[in-house]
Amino acid sequence: MTSPAFTPTPSAIPASRDRLGRIVAASLATGLVAALLLVAAPFVPAREDVLTGAVLIGFAAGWAMLVLLSARFTAAPQRWAAAPAVFMGLGGLLLAAFGPSARTVLDWVWPPALLLLTVWVTARVRRMPSRGGRRLLYPVLAVLALASIGAGYETAAEAVDAHAHPMPGQLVDVGGHRLHLSCTGSGGPTVVLEPGGGEMGANLGWITPAVAGSTHVCVYDRAGRGWSEPADAPQDGARIAADLHTLLHRAGVPGPYVLAGHSFGGLYVLAFANRYPGEVAGMVLVDSTAPAASATADGPGALRRISALTSVAARFGLGRLYAQTSYGDLPAQSRDEVRAGIATASTLRSTIDEYVQASASVREAAALHDLGNKPLVVLTAGAGSDAAWSAAQDRLAKLSGNAVHRVVDGATHEALMADRGYAAVTSQAIVDVVMSVRTAQPLAR
Repeated sequence: MTSPAFTPTPSAIPASRDRLGRIVAASLATGLVAALLLVAAPFVPAREDVLTGAVLIGFAAGWAMLVLLSARFTAAPQRWAAAPAVFMGLGGLLLAAFGPSARTVLDWVWPPALLLLTVWVTARVRRMPSRGGRRLLYPVLAVLALASIGAGYETAAEAVDAHAHPMPGQLVDVGGHRLHLSCTGSGGPTVVLEPGGGEMGANLGWITPAVAGSTHVCVYDRAGRGWSEPADAPQDGARIAADLHTLLHRAGVPGPYVLAGHSFGGLYVLAFANRYPGEVAGMVLVDSTAPAASATADGPGALRRISALTSVAARFGLGRLYAQTSYGDLPAQSRDEVRAGIATASTLRSTIDEYVQASASVREAAALHDLGNKPLVVLTAGAGSDAAWSAAQDRLAKLSGNAVHRVVDGATHEALMADRGYAAVTSQAIVDVVMSVRTAQPLAR
């Protein structure tokens, strides 16, 4: 004998509506908690695509719970919630399983599909009998709509940037990923430019052509920046120096080199000189971060997960908002290349990772104690430098018996590279080291 279908009495309808509102709240909370637990799970690799996939799978679980609980405990089953559950679950599985190859397709398909799904779901939510449930879901749907629009805009903008800024130079495999290298000018010794923290070769738009007028000069993008591919391994100073060494040798760039590093780039050229002393002819440290053997340990591995998730924000166009206000004093082409580069998720992630690895890089640079009599110019920004920073710059100048320390009055840390007038001072310092190497004469005091 079958039981009659349940028909709620008029007095039961308000209770059912209240229950549905609580189910919506519980389902949304479940999705958020599931996403957080999956992101924190040690078996989930700390890679952007995998973690993004894990978040989507967690959210899918929340939508699926709304379907099941509303059907089980209310007279108003919300079967429409199966659509976002399937959409997010499938997208998450594809990202987790296939990584960048899946993302390349999803970057174009996901935004318009999500926008259409959001519009469709909104129409269903409007018919939901629970006012509390509707109030909870409307902000979620608004976020999804904004995310779809931002992601679509970012994907299209990156395609336009790729067409507008073709890659100069070449990509060279350094073992698991390829780095971008561009060399101009002629003569020796070859100058190798190392950009500052979070920056790329295009940031040196004033420096590179000025130095190329005197000698062969090479500029490159560290992993995840500019035209270079991301790297799976943590990028501390030792790893960056090893990759740069492999890059130069596989590209057939002859040494020994004059290394010029700005800010964090100073740590990397110091680490390079320590590992490959016979391949360094001279050095320029441009307001370099100071090495320290007693630097504290780097942060926990959880920071790499946070870094990977934070970089996702750039995929919704948020990085592009900041990029358009930056680097106005660089040459127009370099400025536009920098703006295009820093808007991407890859650059944001690699920049965060760089600062996560800062302590290791500082310690590795401190392993270099002596450059002998190789020419060394230490440039220090005259504006914004405190006594401790100035003292650290003085110590750097003691690495070589053929060193000069020049304080550039009025220059800020970034202006030494980005401002045309102060960049000319930096370029001249590099040329001075080149000429000292060529002539075997001491640097002019």
